[in-house]
Amino acid sequence: MQAPDTLGHPSSARRPGRWLAVTLVLGLALLASEVLGAQAPASAAPPAVSVAAQLATLERASAAVVGIRVDAIQGTLSAESLGQRRSGTGVLIDDDGLILTIGYLLLEAQIIEVTTSQNRTVPARIVAYDLATGFGLLKPLVPLRDVRPAALGSAADVTAGDLLLAGIGSNPQTGGGIGMTQLVSKRAFSGYWEYHIDSALFTSPPLPNHSGAPLFNQKGEVIGIGSLFTNDAVGGGPRLAGNMFVPVDLLKPVLAEMQSTGSTRASRRPWLGLSSSVQEGRVQIVRVNRESPAAEAGLRPGDVVLEIDGAKVETLEAFYKQLWAHEAPDAEIELTVQQGEAVRKVRLHAIDRMKTMRKPEGI
Repeated sequence: MQAPDTLGHPSSARRPGRWLAVTLVLGLALLASEVLGAQAPASAAPPAVSVAAQLATLERASAAVVGIRVDAIQGTLSAESLGQRRSGTGVLIDDDGLILTIGYLLLEAQIIEVTTSQNRTVPARIVAYDLATGFGLLKPLVPLRDVRPAALGSAADVTAGDLLLAGIGSNPQTGGGIGMTQLVSKRAFSGYWEYHIDSALFTSPPLPNHSGAPLFNQKGEVIGIGSLFTNDAVGGGPRLAGNMFVPVDLLKPVLAEMQSTGSTRASRRPWLGLSSSVQEGRVQIVRVNRESPAAEAGLRPGDVVLEIDGAKVETLEAFYKQLWAHEAPDAEIELTVQQGEAVRKVRLHAIDRMKTMRKPEGI
């Protein structure tokens, strides 16, 4: 898995991987062949009309994929960790130009540009960022002509072993196109940063540029958005490189709220500024964000979190959920921490992470 940045998000830097890259035409043909072949006897020829319809559906989906380029505000934490200049992918999801992507691409953005599959580049603005799910929304400042939105599907309809398509938007660093991948597992995910979702999609082989990449089912519907690279796509089994996608099922209940408020209520939760991992059943701190509540309390890498508010925590999920049980983002939190041989109680005031993020002047 990629190391999280100081804002608590995976780096969007390109990672090498054994990605089964194919051209759009070949990828669509292979997928249509797989789908139809599974439904028909080996001796039967696939109906030409059905193949054509499948190809047309997936071609429309691929046309909704866009490249995203971001220049972040200089001097921000996100610029230090994610880079001042970032690139990734998004997908058009409605007729008004709304684009869905992974939110860390948009953190503290100064300039955003969107490039369509026809290599047309236009400026864009942030609509929303949801800390709880990790989704980001943006809109072009001028209409995207001749681009139809992709439909949102459901990750509940896919199972391990299903062939899927993932799109990478056009940009100078990565090119663009469509590649085939396979669903390996569906399970809960806890990030190094203060992040947890109860269901995530894991695919393999991995994409070379996963940030914001839309994952399509065999109907051409978006079912997930690319978040990170992982060396453990299977989960508890043989090590297998792949990607984690955030399922769009998490977006649907909060989409209207994100559009109207720029975030969600669930994003207004206590934040400590820690990156942690589980080592032999213990939650160990691996990074402390500067100017964070954790830094002010004197926590440091190597410390082990034993309890939060008197409740024992042995997993990241337990740690985060106990932390988020506080309704107020600025709640006082008590950690029981082992520092070397000493065990001590540490009291700190959490903060609302959303309020610490800088915006361009005039916004």
